[in-house]
Amino acid sequence: MNPVQKISYGRTRRRRAHHALTPITVGQDPVSGMPKQHHRAAAESGYVRPGLKVSVPKLGIGAPKKKKTKGNG
Repeated sequence: MNPVQKISYGRTRRRRAHHALTPITVGQDPVSGMPKQHHRAAAESGYVRPGLKVSVPKLGIGAPKKKKTKGNG
């Protein structure tokens, strides 16, 4: 079944104007100085906002870095 009327060029462009992607907003972690997304925990320090730090050792967020040891084998 065909459409009743062709959608105009201007209407198509207005519709597509809302489909554009927005870039990720990146800030700076005040503790480590590394880039950090807003409202997310920093991977190195676990800093989220003043007074709140998150520590998830399983994911390596806010946990101290493990030193690699050389194995004898």
